[in-house]
Amino acid sequence: MEPSDEELCRKIAERDGAAFELMVDRHQGRAYRLASSILGNEADARDVSQDAFIRLYESAGRFDGRSRFSTWFYRILVNLCIDHQRKNRWWKRLAPLASLGDDPDERAFDPPSSEAGPEDEAMLKQSISRLRPALAKLSPQQRAAVLLQTQEGFTSREIGEVLKCSEATARVHVHRGIAQLRKLIVNE
Repeated sequence: MEPSDEELCRKIAERDGAAFELMVDRHQGRAYRLASSILGNEADARDVSQDAFIRLYESAGRFDGRSRFSTWFYRILVNLCIDHQRKNRWWKRLAPLASLGDDPDERAFDPPSSEAGPEDEAMLKQSISRLRPALAKLSPQQRAAVLLQTQEGFTSREIGEVLKCSEATARVHVHRGIAQLRKLIVNE
């Protein structure tokens, strides 16, 4: 039987390398996808998700078990994403070096089924190309709330814990974020 995330976190606090490797294996994909969705840049998402695992290793002893491990860890990740955006905002205004789609090797979507035909893939790419710029226009809290709910299946309570706000405020972030996305996509 596999140990729970909470058990692994306790072992990580004792500097158990094998427990840390198992935790990274479990959460690396989701952490990267969430960071990539928030930041909109694969290289930044890799850096920030790696930083989140470093923070996990350094602060595992502070996990008190009042919430699920995933809620605690994704709070760290989302906060790092928001901090990263704040730090890099001024630079983007001065010299935008790259934007989504500049990298020809970048894959915008990994289809869930190998059965998808070219029409489905083209429609999906078109939808993603419309959604990414709209997501980028949301506030960091709205973007994180919408992505945590839609991609990760978090409840309003869990989103509130990650964003350090009340459950009601988390619902408002999700509602306003989705409403703003609809408006942005329709007016495109």
